[in-house]
Formats: sequence, C-alpha cells, structure tokens
Amino acid sequence: MWDVTLGDPQCPPEIKELRDRVADFVRARVVPCEPVLDGGGPDAAAALRRLRKDAEAAGLWALPLPAELGGQGLPLSSYAHVAEAEGESDHGPAALGSASLLDALMLWRHGSRRVRERHLAPLVAGDLRACYAMTEPDVPGTDPFLTTTRADASEGGGWHVTGRKWFVSGAADADLVTVLARTDGRAGDREGLSLLLVPAAAPGFRVVRELTVLGAAGQAEIQLDGVEVDGDHLIGERGKALAVAAERLQLGRTLRSLRWLGQAGRAFELMRERAVTRTRSRGPLGDLQLVQRHVFESLLALRTARPLVHQAVARLDAGADAHVEVGLAKVAASRTLSLVADAAIQVHGAAGLGPDTALPALFRTGRAARVLDGPDELHITSVARRVLRTDPA
Repeated sequence: MWDVTLGDPQCPPEIKELRDRVADFVRARVVPCEPVLDGGGPDAAAALRRLRKDAEAAGLWALPLPAELGGQGLPLSSYAHVAEAEGESDHGPAALGSASLLDALMLWRHGSRRVRERHLAPLVAGDLRACYAMTEPDVPGTDPFLTTTRADASEGGGWHVTGRKWFVSGAADADLVTVLARTDGRAGDREGLSLLLVPAAAPGFRVVRELTVLGAAGQAEIQLDGVEVDGDHLIGERGKALAVAAERLQLGRTLRSLRWLGQAGRAFELMRERAVTRTRSRGPLGDLQLVQRHVFESLLALRTARPLVHQAVARLDAGADAHVEVGLAKVAASRTLSLVADAAIQVHGAAGLGPDTALPALFRTGRAARVLDGPDELHITSVARRVLRTDPA
C-alpha cells in the first residue's frame, strides 16, 4: 500500500509504530465489519462489543483519554498522528474507545463531583454512551443565542427541561445527553445559556425520529417534555454554556478534521489502486492525463490540508487561542475529503457509485462535513473577521 501519510509532519518513532498498529487494526478488523456496523441494531451492537474487546486485548483502547479516567493518557500532540489512521473508518473511534473523548473531558473539567464519580469511569470504559444536543429545528444552528429550549429551576433545586433538538449524533443509543438550554433571559439574549446533563431514561425524554443524512443513519431528533434534571447535573456555571461549548467545539472540529484526512487518504488509495490496476484496450487507466490530474489534485489537497490541521493541534496543545487555525483546518479537511472522494468515484466510474467500495460513504461524509459541525461559510466568515480585526503591529 502506498503511504499517503508521507506528508505528515515529523512523527516520533514510538508514535509512528503506534499509528501503524492502529491503522492495521482499523483496516483488518473494523473495515470488514462496516456493512454490519452501518446497519445498526443488535448485530451492529454485538460487532462493536467484539471490536472493543479486541482493541483492549491489543492495547489500543482509549488511547487519548486521561489515565486518571482509565485511558492511556496519550497527549493531543501525539494522538493527532494516530487519529488520522483511526479515522479511516467512521467506526474507528467507537471501536477503539476514543469516541467518548469530548464528553469525558467536558464532564471531567466542568461536571460536579457527583457527575464525575458516577459517570466518568463507565463512559471511558464504553459502558455508557453520551451525546451532545445543541441545534434545534427552525433555529439557525450557527446562532445559539436563538435557542428556545428552556430549563426552569424547580423547587427542589433541580431543573425542568423543555424543548426539541435535532441532528443529535448518537442520540438513539445514548444514556446521557448534554443539552444546551436557556436558564435565564429570552431567545436572542447573549447571556443565560447553560448546559445540563440529561439522562435519556428520564420521563419526558424521547427520540422523535431518526434523521438520515444523505441516506445514512446516526442522527436523531429528540423531544424533552419537562424532563426533571438534578441540580448538580449543570455542566459548568449557570449562564456560561458558550465558554464550555467553545472549548468542546474547537477540540471536536480538530479531531474530526484529522479523521476526515484519514478517510480522504483511504479514498486516495482506492483511486490510486484503480488507476494502476484497471486496464483498457490501450493500457492502464492511469496512463490517461485526466486520471493523472485527479491523482495530482487529490494529493495536493491532502498535502496542503494536513499541515493546517496539525497547526490547529499545536495551538490547542499549547493552550493558545486557535479559532483561526481550527477554522482553516475544518474547511480544508472537509473540502479535501469531498474532493478526493469525488475524484476517486470519477476514476472508478459506475463501480464508484455502487456497494462494492467505501466510496459512496466517504463521499457522503465529505459532503455532510461541509455543513455539519458548522457550515464552511460560518468558519470562512469567522476567520476573515478575526484576521481583519487583528492589528498588524
């Protein structure tokens, strides 16, 4: 297999060895299970449990999770080299125990003592599933100040949460849902938003429907009808949700960018193999200049996007403001996956549209990536505004 990661920034030998082990695990164990995992239901759950046991046995479980929580404590600067290999499959993070990283870090840093003691260990172990509910129907997802979901204080010191959220990843199987709700003020106010950890089994919580994204499952719309939440399930300070959310979103977008690069690399390898092995009456497909152009443009996109994503990693790892770097990384990585998957489909012809390769799923992920997790237009505008406000001196 041609090493598409040759453009990766210098990687320490011990991390390269770990990255290679993760890549081998994903390609040999996770990828063959993708048809079952994509289908959902009991068979998918059983397959995921087997993969998790295999990952633990291989010493690859929960690599980036803090050691204090049962993970292996791999720092972000090191995990970034691994995340790309892990993300070659959409199911890689769940199979290897890193899918809980954002929720675990959020609860560890901002949850109450009771929340930490009760939920963190099983979350890291894979015994609990959590998700994050922010956007709402009929409300622009790029403007959280218009949030209409409310959390009203109850006489017992808790909260009653009422509202509707949609495009909530993993809500159908979640045990815990972190919900953005208004605790003070009214819709449109720039203060008064809080985060609450809602048990999915609580009365009044229900999954309204599955929301397929270009035909793929995984997203849901949820309804909260006066769901009672304990007072100590407030995440962070009352009215300060956006500070916690920004911390989560910056890391989340960077991790997804790394994983999108992994999937773009997978699409690139499929395209390269097709161009080399597919023959016509006049020779290999790769002899055609238009096919060579697809290969060149795809490699250029990969080699251009990767340094941008690692710059975002470096800024986050240093604890510095990374809004510009994360915005650049998110747009570059989503565009790269979309471009490379599209080129690979074109080189495959009709075979690239059918069920015999991963290309339809990779293309779908790339197209959705340009809208979900903040549309590209949001990041373009945000980065440009910050750059224009910056004093050159």
